[in-house]
Amino acid sequence: MRNRPQSLLKYLLAFSTVALVFAIAAQAQSALQQPATKSASSQPAPKRDLTGVWQYQGSGGADSMTADKDMPPMTPWAKAKFDAEKPGYGPRGAPGGNDPILQCDPIGFPRIMFMPTPHEFVQAPGRVLQFWEREHEWRPIWTDGRALPTDADPTWYGYAVGHWESDDTFFVESTGFNEKTWLGPTGFPHSEGMRVVERYHRVDHDTILYDMTVTDPMAYTKPIVAPQRILKLKPHEEIEEQPCVWSQENEFAQRIRNPATPKPVK
Repeated sequence: MRNRPQSLLKYLLAFSTVALVFAIAAQAQSALQQPATKSASSQPAPKRDLTGVWQYQGSGGADSMTADKDMPPMTPWAKAKFDAEKPGYGPRGAPGGNDPILQCDPIGFPRIMFMPTPHEFVQAPGRVLQFWEREHEWRPIWTDGRALPTDADPTWYGYAVGHWESDDTFFVESTGFNEKTWLGPTGFPHSEGMRVVERYHRVDHDTILYDMTVTDPMAYTKPIVAPQRILKLKPHEEIEEQPCVWSQENEFAQRIRNPATPKPVK
């Protein structure tokens, strides 16, 4: 009985030593993990650079800049065009739809920005080139200081000029669009007077916050402000060639004309 306090003291010392060793090991492991986690989640973006392949983080196939319920009131001119359109899919879908993309016409801008396919930025002297995988389309965004033309020839993807508002925000204005494209799959139209403003805010190495506003007084009573979207960098992706060439053998074109077309069994 005389040695019992000494035995208890030895036991407590041994237990304390083991606990201290485990605590030191846990702190060391945590210290090793913290820099890696921080580096992976908050790597800074390069200054004034959008180079790379980017993927819109949206629901597949929801190719609209905003929900139909959030569209501003249409003018009588736009309402007449809207009523004459026959979407091939979506809530207004009907057989024999006249959506331009069902005929393999270019999807046009800005609708292409909200498709579930990637696009790539390539920076060159005096311009930024934007390539889309879908339809293998592209547009130049001029950065040489030129003004946005007031009488640009109408095209599918318009005429764009841009500049850096800061080291992480690229501002783009576009005009000169033809009236052949829709703003989404339900048939919302636009006029040749449509003007589009975009901001690409690169918040970190892998993330762009994307904002867009469309102004078209001939078609809508107030500007269309799209909800902010997210673009994610895909460093290992390569843009594929996906032109919409109509033929019985072209699976991509078949599925554009009829999204319900089953994939062939291989």
